[in-house]
Amino acid sequence: MTDEEFMRLALKEARKGLGKTSPNPAVGAIIVQGGRVVAKGFHRRAGLPHAEIEALRRLPDNVSARGGTLYVTLEPCSTHGRTPPCTEAIIAAALSRVVVGTIDPNPRHQGRGVRHLRRAGVSVSTGVLAKECADLNAGYNRWIRSGRPWVIAKVAQSIDGHLTRPQGEPQWLTSERSRRLVHRLRATVDAILVGAETIRTDDPQLTARTGNSSRQPWRVIVTRSGDLPANARVFTDEFKNRTLVYRNPEWDILLSDLGQRGITRLLVEGGGDVLGQLLDSGFIDEVWCFFAPLLTGGDKPSFGGTGVRTNEEAIDLADTRFRRIGSDFLVIGKVKR
Repeated sequence: MTDEEFMRLALKEARKGLGKTSPNPAVGAIIVQGGRVVAKGFHRRAGLPHAEIEALRRLPDNVSARGGTLYVTLEPCSTHGRTPPCTEAIIAAALSRVVVGTIDPNPRHQGRGVRHLRRAGVSVSTGVLAKECADLNAGYNRWIRSGRPWVIAKVAQSIDGHLTRPQGEPQWLTSERSRRLVHRLRATVDAILVGAETIRTDDPQLTARTGNSSRQPWRVIVTRSGDLPANARVFTDEFKNRTLVYRNPEWDILLSDLGQRGITRLLVEGGGDVLGQLLDSGFIDEVWCFFAPLLTGGDKPSFGGTGVRTNEEAIDLADTRFRRIGSDFLVIGKVKR
């Protein structure tokens, strides 16, 4: 197998930690001996051992790492924090080579781990699947550089781009399969944000129902009037202490406050007024648009706000992906800056 193929296995490990490690990045690692994977690990939660240590601990014995290769999606740390430096453990294990996906953007760590390993005689290769490894931690990267979370806009709409539902109809336009995927997406973020109208109309739980409820995202409610139902589920369920309310917030101040709470990935689930404000303000980074094969019309577009004045001002998406989910259609893309 090639370095890229082994790094894809490390990325698969890293994804297991997405949404659980903030404000730390999600990182995966594998150890290879003689072309065969002998151990793997991922960072499970801030304060717990890093991916490299997890992999080393899963070796069958203390000498299995000697002369082997470690593949890790992010540069190993070289400083003491809540855990000891990973570089020291790598050197002590006598690994002969380390392959790094991307360099840590944190100025405290940036490049130091690579230099430390090379000074100790370890061969280090960098930049293997660098874009994929960086994209995985878009939230961490944004948080390190700006103190704000990466903002993902999620909308489930009719094919004509509306959220309209007749009075008394079920609150969902898309299929159950699409809703299961949304719960998996929720499990990868640190917080979910909606407007007051969504709370009043739908009384959502805003939880990730994926079979593992041990860690739930923060619920963030924005309101102009402060008129919110006291018996709403976000205020009365077992996770009520993870509900935050902001009244008439400035978006940059709100996002900075969430960043100070260690929130690096924020999922915005609307409605159209909230999404429109964020779009006009330039704070949306990624879009997940689910389309149901329906035509509804009506007065509730999925994105409100002022909008653009010309087609040239329209916002382009990069790294766009298209996916069919049963009868629904999903478009995912990152906002070009």
